[in-house]
This record gives sequence, structure tokens and C-alpha cells, in this order.
Amino acid sequence: MTKILDLPAHQRPREKLLAQGADNLKDKELLAILLRTGRQGKSAIEIADDILKKHELKKILNLKLDDLVKIKGLGADKAATILAAFELTKRALAVEDNNLPIINSARDAVNHLQELRTAKKEHFVALYLNARNQLIHKETISIGTLNASLVHPREVFKPAIAHLAAAIIVAHNHPSGNLEASEEDKKMTARLKEAGSLMGVELVDSLIITEAGFSSVKSSNIF
Repeated sequence: MTKILDLPAHQRPREKLLAQGADNLKDKELLAILLRTGRQGKSAIEIADDILKKHELKKILNLKLDDLVKIKGLGADKAATILAAFELTKRALAVEDNNLPIINSARDAVNHLQELRTAKKEHFVALYLNARNQLIHKETISIGTLNASLVHPREVFKPAIAHLAAAIIVAHNHPSGNLEASEEDKKMTARLKEAGSLMGVELVDSLIITEAGFSSVKSSNIF
């Protein structure tokens, strides 16, 4: 094994990048920089070469944590660095999920909840978002009179776990047309916010929708 430090300075990946620019490095050299160090018997470049021989470059961005930690010489720390770099690349290039709608405001969310405007019964619906604020799932949690037993945090966050959501927006309609949050609405929202904090899934907003318009519990300072 030739250690990277044994190479001439101009052949070491990090020094080569600084002197010549990233576009002049080979794929294995770029990956070796992310790995930082090798393991006994193999340099970072050799480990990087092994990874690229096993996984096609065009598919490498889809590697998961389990795939990486199976590679000898890659612990959780190195795997996390690589996954972070891959995810940042995917976001910059919009490699995946680029057709999913983006929700950046309460109005964006309401655009996906139009059926609630004219519903005759109270519907409680959750929108599940990924880390890029893209809508990845929508689910009706309950239909009928809204109360704590019908809208339990476990029913709201179960789909969040299943779909790996980073955040949720919840909404329900008031067939009466009243846009003001009731005491039950406030209690329910507080419970969901607390549950989300514990689970690491942000409750972005809680909306009330009527035929005439909508209101945001978040904007009403109920949070």
C-alpha cells in the first residue's frame, strides 16, 4: 500500500485540488478527499477506487448509510460526510423528485387542499414534506367532528415516519364558515407541535379552511 502522504505533493488529492482545481481530479481522488483517511492496508484512494468499482458513478448518489458502513474502513463518521456531500449534490442538480410540488407558504399548501373548501363534514388532512419543502405525501387523517380522540399524534406522524418526512402541515375545514380557531383547534395544534418536536418532524403550520378563505394558526400566534 502506498500511503497518500508518501506520494509527491502534486499527486496528493487535496493538494492537487488546491493547485489545479477540482475538475482536474479523477473520480477516485475526489472521493478520497471525502474519505480523508484510509485504513490499515489501504489508502483513502484505494478505498475510493474499490467503492467506484463496486458502484457505478451514475448510481453512487443513491447509496444509503447501510451501503456505506458495510465497506471496510468506513465508519459512521466518514459515511455521514459522504452522504451529506451526495445529498447536497442531488439538491443542487435536482437529480430526484424534481417534479414534486414545492410548498413555501400557507397559500401553497391551500392550493393542495381545495377539496376542503366545500366539504360538508370536518376533514383533517396532513401534508408531508421532505427537507426541500417538496410535497411527498398527502393523507386524510379523520372525517367528522374534530376532537382529540380522532386526531391523535400517532395517526398524524405515522405517515411521516413511513415517508421519511422532515416536516408536516396540517389542515382542517370549518363547514360553518368560521375562520377562527376553536379551543379544541388550539389544544390539538399544541399537542401536534409538541409531538413533532420530540420526533424531529417540524409542524410547519396548522390551517383552517372555509369556502371563503383560510386562516393560519401559526400566524394567529397560537404557537
